[in-house]
Amino acid sequence: MNGILYFSSTGNSLQIAKQVKQKLGGDIFYIPNYTGTGTEFDKIIIVTPVYSFGMPKHVLDLLPKLDKTKKLIVIQNYGGMMLGADYLFYQYASRLGLNIVAMYKIKMPENFTLVMSPPNFYTKRILKLSENRISKVLDKIINGKYTLPKRKKTHEKTYLKNKDNWHLIGQRFSVTDACIKCGKCVDLCPSHNIYLKDGKIAFKDDCVACLGCFHRCPAKAIIYNNKDNKKRYINPNVPENEIGKDL
Repeated sequence: MNGILYFSSTGNSLQIAKQVKQKLGGDIFYIPNYTGTGTEFDKIIIVTPVYSFGMPKHVLDLLPKLDKTKKLIVIQNYGGMMLGADYLFYQYASRLGLNIVAMYKIKMPENFTLVMSPPNFYTKRILKLSENRISKVLDKIINGKYTLPKRKKTHEKTYLKNKDNWHLIGQRFSVTDACIKCGKCVDLCPSHNIYLKDGKIAFKDDCVACLGCFHRCPAKAIIYNNKDNKKRYINPNVPENEIGKDL
């Protein structure tokens, strides 16, 4: 059985993971909740977004725990620029002695809209093309056309610096009076950074910059830097209530 391990805050990686399961078989596991080492799988397939030219913290923390004897395939998705994120992942995995045999990258809609909000027509176009792009990658895997990234410049220093500052995003979030106190943000936060304090939503100092709370708040009550001028995004190709679940 394939073990499909994914990280997703708005559904992009989950869309890919579900297509992997459909075409290759296996079970899907949400990385923040996964406590195994991959020993139980025939093959490990990681589906992850690119964060700051690297990877999410939960993916970085997962790698040292994985069974080194299992074949590892990685599918990265990105909304902006890769800038060597694939080779940086490959370097990390190789240093750990993991049996990484293939890596692929797929363009998906941008969801880091705190910096910029792509126009709707562009997001719709990327979504329209996504299923075919994913299928092409999966056909390569099925046919054994494994590829690994060639040596290239990475932005490891930038990645590590940004990763160390992700916690600041949580400090810059605030909640408006539109909050309905549903508790959804508390439940979905992968780092347990959100909690109720005196009946109000509050943030700790462990934000991992996934922006799940920002995008998925049903009342759009979570804002950044006291401004509410950024677009929310949730991948329409997957049921929103499946994001963060094992399937």
